[in-house]
Amino acid sequence: MKRDDRLSNTLHALLHMDDHQCKTGAPMTSEMLAACLNTNPVVVRRTMAGLREIGVVTSVRGHGGGWRLARDLKDVTLLTVAEALGETSLLAAPRLVDHDGCLVEAAVTDALADAHAAANAILAARFAEVTLADLADDFRRRMAAHSHQGTSHGRLHAS
Repeated sequence: MKRDDRLSNTLHALLHMDDHQCKTGAPMTSEMLAACLNTNPVVVRRTMAGLREIGVVTSVRGHGGGWRLARDLKDVTLLTVAEALGETSLLAAPRLVDHDGCLVEAAVTDALADAHAAANAILAARFAEVTLADLADDFRRRMAAHSHQGTSHGRLHAS
């Protein structure tokens, strides 16, 4: 099963934007964000467009332009971001083999579908509780711990 990293990459980008804005007051270009995520700027623009539609980010064209956070991080949950990305199911649905008319398969399918739906509901509830501010606070704690340890790994981005 191919892993979809869009949610984690988008959260990663939003935290980079917050850090950059706090330090410089400037927006981040699609190229800058693409370098952070090791992807193409077109992918960044496509992803950020969905966030712009719901007011999480804004964009400015031209020299000195780029992407800027438009809402306070405490007002944006993981669920908000997932929904902006069009995530209809937070967990990948189990792959089932189709044996037409098999009653064993019908029982297995129903049990797995029920468990999958319950797990998604629990995950969605948790995602609705965690904000980008929570992630940013955790990041800042980690940075402070690394700088106190005197390691060279206390960088914003290690890749």
